[in-house]
Amino acid sequence: MKSNKKFDNYIIPVKKNEDYIMTIDNMGYEGEGVGKIDNFTVFVAGAILGEKVKIKIVKISKNFAFGKLLEIIESSSSRIEPVCSIYKNCGGCNLQHIDYTGQLDFKTNRVIQVINRIGKLEDVIVHPTLGMEKPYNYRNKVQLPVSNKNGTIDIGFYAARSHDIINMETCHIQDKVADVVVKLTKQWMKEYNIQSYNEENHKGLLRHIMIRKGFKTGEVMVVLVTNGKNIPYKEEFIATMTKKIQGLVSVVQNINSEKTNVILGAKCVTLWGKDTITDYIGEFKFEVSPLSFFQVNSIQTEKLYSKALEYANLSGGEVVLDAYCGTGTISLFLSQKAKKVYGVEIVPEAIENAIINAKENKVNNTEFIVGEAESAIPKLISLGVQADVVVVDPPRKGCDKTLLEAISSMGPRTIVYVSCDPGTLARDLGILDELGYKTLEIQPVDMFPQTAHVECVARIEKK
Repeated sequence: MKSNKKFDNYIIPVKKNEDYIMTIDNMGYEGEGVGKIDNFTVFVAGAILGEKVKIKIVKISKNFAFGKLLEIIESSSSRIEPVCSIYKNCGGCNLQHIDYTGQLDFKTNRVIQVINRIGKLEDVIVHPTLGMEKPYNYRNKVQLPVSNKNGTIDIGFYAARSHDIINMETCHIQDKVADVVVKLTKQWMKEYNIQSYNEENHKGLLRHIMIRKGFKTGEVMVVLVTNGKNIPYKEEFIATMTKKIQGLVSVVQNINSEKTNVILGAKCVTLWGKDTITDYIGEFKFEVSPLSFFQVNSIQTEKLYSKALEYANLSGGEVVLDAYCGTGTISLFLSQKAKKVYGVEIVPEAIENAIINAKENKVNNTEFIVGEAESAIPKLISLGVQADVVVVDPPRKGCDKTLLEAISSMGPRTIVYVSCDPGTLARDLGILDELGYKTLEIQPVDMFPQTAHVECVARIEKK
């Protein structure tokens, strides 16, 4: 028998490949169960808060270990049977074994924990997470890698922490049209001997397929991501898709000949139909191209943006700064009740889309600026612009401290923070607290049911 691991003369109380019985007393950020064995933390994927489980230790580090779930001795009342046949292998979802009420509770508690632990803020109201009436088939976009091993065509998802493709027949969080497109694509590849891309030797044609659907319009776009320009038998592919896919308005080729893990290349060629599909968030209309950023859950996005508008508390006379405006989606929502909205975004193509979106929706009180918010804010101040409300919707890494300092120098009465990561949100709220801004309330929104992700809207007022 192997001896226990030792770190700095501290003997770890568990051994690799040994079995243990433990109680799950917390949940990790990825939805894994967390418990202790002799006061030593162990993470167990698939275990739920309150369960008594038998595990096998599979990995040990200095401060914690990972265990494989072997047996559920005492089951949680929240445990259910996952609806997906490939759930345990696919890396797409990680909470399908928990009922939806339990998922929402987990997300609310996660936000509370990080606000207290990372942000050091104890008197913030965290509301119950806003969920969906139907928490399945909600995604309006899916990107699926393609492979061909031993003559079998696989289209699906990468297994967790790998590039092994788990073949998909049906996915319960994507719109059902994706299942039909996958089936037809496999048939086309098999019939016409279309080669899939091989990451190792950089050969083969088809790398990914992407499907986008407008939830309010029903319009569908199919994108073939190819390693090269020429697609043999593309007319046959188009003929099959136009015949079998209801709502199809666009078939596009995206060319990506680079040796990279990035899915989409820069060049798109429309093979049939329109260059874009049309969809709506609330009353606002958007043209969505293959390369456009557009929130993947249209139903919950409307709730998220409506909450941001509510927290901004606009009466019609305010100047608003949208510091990460992207293609202008939040800016348009804010324009309904603001005197003027300035949108700032570092990506020039996104600003071009924002200007088009404002024009398409006949919105005349927005102005969009290309650049980093950190440098744009001082420039706006020098031009006499004084924002009453600032909205930030940063990427997962959150806001740079220099941006938060620039925002505070503008002195807005209200900051609305839209976040896709509770950890970086908590960190940034702690910084804003030091800069004279108090977080009053946070509304978590479940944008990605069946997964551990949670988005939040925070209302922050000047002290």
